[in-house]
Amino acid sequence: MDITSRTLFMAGGTSGIGLELARRFRAAGSTVVVGGRRQDRLDELAAEGLGTVPVDVTDAASVVRARDAVLAAYPDLDTVVTMSGVLLTEDLRDPEHFATATTTIETNLYGTVRVLDAFTPHLIARGSGTFVTVSSGIGFLPFPLMPTYAASKAAVHAYSEALRAQLDGTGVEVTELVPPLVTTTPEAEAQMPHALRLSDFADEVMALFATEPTPREVLVQGVLMHRWAERDGTYDELVAQRSKALAMLPGRA
Repeated sequence: MDITSRTLFMAGGTSGIGLELARRFRAAGSTVVVGGRRQDRLDELAAEGLGTVPVDVTDAASVVRARDAVLAAYPDLDTVVTMSGVLLTEDLRDPEHFATATTTIETNLYGTVRVLDAFTPHLIARGSGTFVTVSSGIGFLPFPLMPTYAASKAAVHAYSEALRAQLDGTGVEVTELVPPLVTTTPEAEAQMPHALRLSDFADEVMALFATEPTPREVLVQGVLMHRWAERDGTYDELVAQRSKALAMLPGRA
């Protein structure tokens, strides 16, 4: 992918990984539009020179309005990134967790599908373009403290594979970004010293995006242990290690 000349919509780009990648694409020369729910953040990003549009991926009408606004202002749009997501813990022994599960699926999976559906006709009509979906290393190596998050990201992976197959021959590519645990604030860096720093993650990701052809899966070095755990025979051991985090739940210490 030529990262210097894209016209890109980042759904869910007002903070964290999405915002960092939006800024990296813009710095490389691309035109970038950021979508998000918080108008105050959108105003701040507009002041930086980024395009902005309000969008709530859990609301189908909001996604359609955002699509229409983006295409009206940027008819040459060629890249859509489905970055919106929530990361929530759950106690599966407590039936009240279902509300958290619903929120997670509504945002991470259905939100992804809504954005893809909204822009698919446009990209097919132009005969070229790229969808970038965002799954997670947790979708391949579950973190038992966040069960529905893991399930939602595994679903995004499977959906991305199916979307790629169905769009074959249209000129529209599907690339799946698979982040590991990435720290996005100094506080998080102090709490999780072994996690990948946001700037380092973005360095690797942008280099991978810039390769030709663009990888079907964008895998930084820090996520390979997750992606290939079953193949490498480390899956059971790693899940057991990650299960120790369940001690954080009430009554589990």
